[in-house]
Amino acid sequence: MSRKINHIFYNFLRIGIFFIISLSGSVSHATNAVQQQVPVIQDTSDVTPKTYDEDFKDRYESSEYIYEEEKTKGWFSRFIDWLEATIESLFDFESRQDAADFLISAKNIFYVVIIIIVVFLIVRAIMNGEGRWVFGKASDRKRITHEDVETNIHIIDFTTLISEALTNNEYRLAIRYQYLHMLKKMSASEIIKYDPEKTNLDYSHEIKNEKVREQFLYTSYLYNYVWYGEFTIDKEQYEQAEESFNLILKNMAA
Repeated sequence: MSRKINHIFYNFLRIGIFFIISLSGSVSHATNAVQQQVPVIQDTSDVTPKTYDEDFKDRYESSEYIYEEEKTKGWFSRFIDWLEATIESLFDFESRQDAADFLISAKNIFYVVIIIIVVFLIVRAIMNGEGRWVFGKASDRKRITHEDVETNIHIIDFTTLISEALTNNEYRLAIRYQYLHMLKKMSASEIIKYDPEKTNLDYSHEIKNEKVREQFLYTSYLYNYVWYGEFTIDKEQYEQAEESFNLILKNMAA
C-alpha cells in the first residue's frame, strides 16, 4: 500500500514539473513575440556639438553659483566671507577666488612681518641697548644710561664719569655729571633732599645759606643752558663752567 501511494505521488510530481516548464516556455515565447513586434526608430538628424570657452569654469566659481552652504558658520568664517567680499569689491577682482588668493598672500606677508618684528625684539633684548652685544667687553656692559645716573645718584662715581667724558671730548656730558655731582654733595651735606622729580627752584627753597643759594642758581642756569638747550661748548668754555661748580663745593665745605 505504501509503495502504491509513493508511486501516485511521484506521478503527480512529474506532471507538476512538466506543467511548470511548459508554462515558462509559453510565457517566454509570448514575451519574445511582443518584443519582436516593437519597431526601433533611429534618429538620423544632424547634431552640432556644443563648444565652451576655456575659462567657462571660472565664471561659475563666485559665491552666486555656490548653492550648497554650510548650515552653521562661526564668527570667524563670516568675517572671512565679509573680508573676501570687501576685497573683491575694493580691488575689482573678477571672482571671489581671486580675492581669496589675495587674502592668503596678504596673510603670509603679515606672518613674515610678525616674525621679523619678533626677531628684532629678541636681538634688541640680547644687545645692550646701545648696539653692543651682552657678551661684549665688560666695560661696555657696565656703561649706564643718563636715566640710571640720575636715579642712582648716591652710588655713582661721578669723578670717574667726568674724567671719561672729558677724555672723549664730551663737554656737555661732563657738565651734566658736574651738576649731578653737586646735587649728590649737597644731599650728603643735608643742604637739600635729593629727589629726581624736584626742580632747581624746589632745591633753591631748601638752601638756607644765601651765598650757596646764589651760586646754586647760577650753576643751575649753566646746566640748563648747556644740557637742555643742547648748546655745544668747547674745552675752554667747560673749564670756565667747572670753576663755578668747584666754587660752590668749596663754600659748602666751609
